[in-house]
Amino acid sequence: MQVVRLDSLEPRGWPAAALAVGNFDGVHRGHQALVALAVRDARAAGGTAVVLTFDPHPSRVLSPDRAPASLMTLGQKAEVLSGLGVDRLAVLPFTVELSRQEPEEFARQVLQCALGARVVVVGSSFRFGRGRAGDLSTLRRLGDELVFRVHGLRPVIALGGPISSTRIREALSRGAVDAARDFLGRRFFVDGVVVKGEGRGRRLGIPTANLELLNETVPGGGVYACWCRVLGDASAARAAAVNVGRRPTFGGGEMTVEAHLLEYEGDLYGRTLRVEFEQRLREERAFPGPEALVAQIRSDLGEARRVLGSP
Repeated sequence: MQVVRLDSLEPRGWPAAALAVGNFDGVHRGHQALVALAVRDARAAGGTAVVLTFDPHPSRVLSPDRAPASLMTLGQKAEVLSGLGVDRLAVLPFTVELSRQEPEEFARQVLQCALGARVVVVGSSFRFGRGRAGDLSTLRRLGDELVFRVHGLRPVIALGGPISSTRIREALSRGAVDAARDFLGRRFFVDGVVVKGEGRGRRLGIPTANLELLNETVPGGGVYACWCRVLGDASAARAAAVNVGRRPTFGGGEMTVEAHLLEYEGDLYGRTLRVEFEQRLREERAFPGPEALVAQIRSDLGEARRVLGSP
């Protein structure tokens, strides 16, 4: 898949482009439904399956004080979309000037002229243009004028309501990684570079990989059974117990993510580790001292092995 940043709006010349349009933060099951329809339409017409997204997220520009943390990086978004069969990821820089475009101007300049849309797929609540004045009916009217078809899809329902990035963030905040998996259709993951920590885990006999995260969103504090793999390494994912928290037993501090890979010995410093959250084992809590903490961690490791089916 090719990632194309639309710093200018000259025609791209992609044949019979079928576009899925949105922010796609998390690329959850609702997003996947939009993408699947665009890919199916593109394949039927021998055309190009395109996802149009915005960077930064519009809320970062229009209301930065209220902008939510992103669920994934742009690179992670591209990776997941590529796996769904997308041919092009078109990244439109979101600016104040873009937000002031009338719906007609956006449809003509971006969808028709730059991307050559033949089909446009959006969610039924899609809004666009100055003051979010454009909606699905507006887009359909403009599609009739500019000769592209419009599909508006209803939200995908899970666990009693529409799937949304907001619901995923809420689930993660309380450590409900199983609910997040239902919404995403895959495990929630974060990537981080392994950096040197204080060495406390090694001194306790349970060494951990301390991660400098690339992601903004992590699950709420606690201990999790996870799968970890080194990006760029062909070896299989490894079972791990991962602590997300502030180390309250040692006085607290900044939020950290520390992974103990089960049955693994090796140097991971400087490597990028992907952590996929399978199940929360317990909440984060303070212990009377190092001995009580080590005893609990060994119990956590046993539970992680049981959950992950690791010897």
